Amino acid sequence: DRGGDGFEARGASRGGSIVLEEAGGRSFGGAGTVHHIAWASTIDEHEAWRARVLEAGAHATPVIDRFYFKSIYFREPSGVLFEIATIGPGFTTDEPLETLGERLSLPPDFEHLREQVEPVLTPITNPRDSWAPH
Repeated sequence: DRGGDGFEARGASRGGSIVLEEAGGRSFGGAGTVHHIAWASTIDEHEAWRARVLEAGAHATPVIDRFYFKSIYFREPSGVLFEIATIGPGFTTDEPLETLGERLSLPPDFEHLREQVEPVLTPITNPRDSWAPH
């Protein structure tokens, strides 16, 4: 607690801070707005974070398995959506680091949507192409 409306979280290798300001009413999503704020947690501490959220009086989702990580969601009093996501297992769960990002990877629960998703994606240039010696 930084006092007043500010909060700071620091760990051995990560940190962040947030200042809460009084809103003029309930917000709504649109261009330029934040959908949610994500915080990182180790896998071992994840359930304890959910318990802390519940003890503080917030309504938290159950732990949701996102295949690449696990998440807990809750809203703070003004309605901002927070996520606590585990650090891992990570994006190398289903493809090797050497080829990471070269093709669209989907979690198993979304693989059935590949034929719908791929045609509407904007192609991007692989930045590794410019790094390779010529």
